[in-house]
Amino acid sequence: MIRDEILNQLRIAPGTRVQLKDFDPGWAQTDELRELGKMAVREKAAAILERNAEELAEAQELLWASGARGVLIILQGIDAAGKDGTIKHVMRGVNPQGCRVVSFKVPTEEERRRPFLWRHMNAVPARGQIVIFNRSHYEETLVVRVHPHLLDPAVSPPGSIDETFWTKRYEDINAFEHHLARNGTLILKFYLNISREEQKKRFIKRLEDPEKHWKFSPSDVAEREHWESYMRAFEETISATSTEWAPWHIIPANQKWVARALVAEYITSAIRKLKLRYPTVSDREHEVLGQALRKLQAEP
Repeated sequence: MIRDEILNQLRIAPGTRVQLKDFDPGWAQTDELRELGKMAVREKAAAILERNAEELAEAQELLWASGARGVLIILQGIDAAGKDGTIKHVMRGVNPQGCRVVSFKVPTEEERRRPFLWRHMNAVPARGQIVIFNRSHYEETLVVRVHPHLLDPAVSPPGSIDETFWTKRYEDINAFEHHLARNGTLILKFYLNISREEQKKRFIKRLEDPEKHWKFSPSDVAEREHWESYMRAFEETISATSTEWAPWHIIPANQKWVARALVAEYITSAIRKLKLRYPTVSDREHEVLGQALRKLQAEP
């Protein structure tokens, strides 16, 4: 179990002015963990992840059976932050029937002709489901803020992109998430925080391993030139959209096993706190079930 005091350090309270330099992407949140050493922390994180995989599978079954709430998990981070690996390891025990992963690519022509949240609204979870946005509607305040030329000029004419434009986008996103929360969706948002040095190490590792070349794009290196711009965009976005109904969590992700353990702990704990119950069975239904049991038992 990861102590609440540690988890609370990583949850961004509404109104907080976030500066990512204040969040160590390495794992050194407490003196206790520093003293454990790297290998011990890795083993402890693996044990937490294993336990949470079992508990999350149970929580998902209850979520599906109750049909009362949906869960939307949002993963954001710079390239190579570990989003795919986090999904793979954290969600490995859940039933695929009740879980979906949605990765939002460059908008299609049809999507560009719609309001910017349209395609995301169409992908939100039904009650009983877990949906993971691997990248999300937040790309509309991140990538396009760093590269404003990607904005549709029909929607955002040249010269109209100022601070007011981005403030309105934040307001739209907050209203969108508030609407989901009011209608039974639990929203969990995670920013996987890695350092520029760690990203470089991961890129080099991919380039040195032919089996990982498919994960690398030349544009990844080009985007590194905009590192500071991306960090400012993340800071502005997290500061403006960490709300009471959908707070952000800044996850130290230089060590992958730590990030996965933390995300797993947050998700499992949050679903458990929903206090869901399995559907009740009426007396009449109990009687019918009893008859079915006796009939089966009486078969030769």
